[in-house]
Amino acid sequence: MVESEKTETVLKGIGGSPGICIGKAYIVDREGVDLIKRYPISLERVPAEINRFKNAVKVAKDGHSAVIESLGTDLSDQLGILETHLALFKDKMLYGKTIETIKTDMINAEWALKKVSHEIKSMFMKFNDEYLKSRVMDIMQVSEQVMRHLVGAQDIKIADINKRVILVAHDLSPADTSQIQLEHIKGFVTDRGGKDSHTGIIAKSLAIPAVMGLDNATQLVENDDILIVDGSSGILIINPEEDTLFSYEERRAAYEAQQASLARDSHLPAVTLDGVRFTLMANMEMVEEVVSVRDNDAKGVGLFRTEFLYLYLKRFPSEDELFEKYKEVVELLTPMPVTFRTLDINGDKVLPYMKTIEEENPALGLRAVRFCLQRPEIFITQIKAVFRAAAFGKAKLLIPMISCVEEIIQVREVIEKAVQELKGENKIFNRDIPLGIMIEVPSAVIIAEDLADYVDFFSIGTNDLIQYSMAIDRRNRQVAHLYHPMCPALIRMVKMVVDAAGKKNIDVAMCGEMAGDPFNLPVLMGLGLTELSMNPMSIPRINQMVRRLNAHDTEEFTKNVLNIGRAVDIVAMVRENYGDILDK
Repeated sequence: MVESEKTETVLKGIGGSPGICIGKAYIVDREGVDLIKRYPISLERVPAEINRFKNAVKVAKDGHSAVIESLGTDLSDQLGILETHLALFKDKMLYGKTIETIKTDMINAEWALKKVSHEIKSMFMKFNDEYLKSRVMDIMQVSEQVMRHLVGAQDIKIADINKRVILVAHDLSPADTSQIQLEHIKGFVTDRGGKDSHTGIIAKSLAIPAVMGLDNATQLVENDDILIVDGSSGILIINPEEDTLFSYEERRAAYEAQQASLARDSHLPAVTLDGVRFTLMANMEMVEEVVSVRDNDAKGVGLFRTEFLYLYLKRFPSEDELFEKYKEVVELLTPMPVTFRTLDINGDKVLPYMKTIEEENPALGLRAVRFCLQRPEIFITQIKAVFRAAAFGKAKLLIPMISCVEEIIQVREVIEKAVQELKGENKIFNRDIPLGIMIEVPSAVIIAEDLADYVDFFSIGTNDLIQYSMAIDRRNRQVAHLYHPMCPALIRMVKMVVDAAGKKNIDVAMCGEMAGDPFNLPVLMGLGLTELSMNPMSIPRINQMVRRLNAHDTEEFTKNVLNIGRAVDIVAMVRENYGDILDK
């Protein structure tokens, strides 16, 4: 019987790490882990079953530690993530709850672990915040490591793969991906995961293409199938046709040539053809991203999102815990500055351990600085930690979602109280750091000159500014077409903020997603912005674009843009005037 020819199949997932690779599939299977049966145990058997669970945790943890030791000290980004996983082996929510379930339900350890893991996942997936959802994958991956030892399933040995392949797996933990040998593994695809997952971060640090969140890739792909992995677009093509293969070979060559060019010139200063210097900064939220910040030649961190520790812990972190984390970041990046944005929760980020009153529209409710001012003890703890960390490097303090002068006055009063507490506690700190506010609410744009009297700098957050000015829920697909960075209203608001900052002689930056897209740069440059903060991997391309533009020309161009009333016409103008530069 002749085997039927395989047809081309295209799957759309999430781009975990950019780039294109073409090669044969290598299925990574965890056979046995999902074949869990439930059976009751006697009261006398409970202590032995708990010990069996504890032993599986110990063996899994020891194996994880061995992976960490094998890496050496030159892979600090991967080590930080793996050490985070190491702590999860004894996490109360997973470890303690599983032991409690074995006792109370009198069931086998495998079923207890499966039940607890499912409950944790269900709880986390109720949240709207994508970053919080991605963190539950860390717990699931640790759970699976323990489960493999409970059921006696074969462990993955990625380090033993000795041929050039593309990995295909239901999921890959950071411990798995840390074993990848670049001479053998071209890229990988997974059913699970997303762009914010730790596995995705490691893929980016290895600079190999990855597509995640494909749902059923492992069911559709067979060993030795030809695959195309487009990590930039989040596309997996299984058994591509000849024309598709040829097209992607060209794209891959073009992408690699562009990356080589960017890498070759990334050390060059971001200066326009007519001599205007730009400061390109990075957005980050985890210490592990420091490597990417440095590798992409960022001039500091323009936005450090501080929510991670609050979301990761099952309680509010202490001042010392925050201080140690912030101190680590400023020390690793010294002498470059780190801008710490204070806690921005509620809205689409909800702390699972905090009792909150349900709001009909949380995006317009008690979020960000509004929450912090209502809970000053939490706010003061964070401010004190930032000031203490500032004694060990350059730091800035950034307050989100300021909408009126009264709020910034209240913030300054809380800051003064924090300073007095630090003095009374005889702690080493540096209070003399720049204070800034996010401009992300239309009212703040209108009164920007008044707000400038109370701060040292503005940082424009375009993500929320578009949402609030256009009355658009960013997650609502029915109105997503209205969410556009080239919206005439947004461009005019940015000009108002830049003008107000210039009049009051304070600094102004942009840290929203708009800053990292080369297409927007001619307009932003023409508006007078010279400090932009973005995803670290966007910096080399923006740097290159800056060096190809003439600032005076963009200023004249943007004067015309400000008279245009439709986003589609502005896009066409940018394409007509700068398309040749954008396409290089």
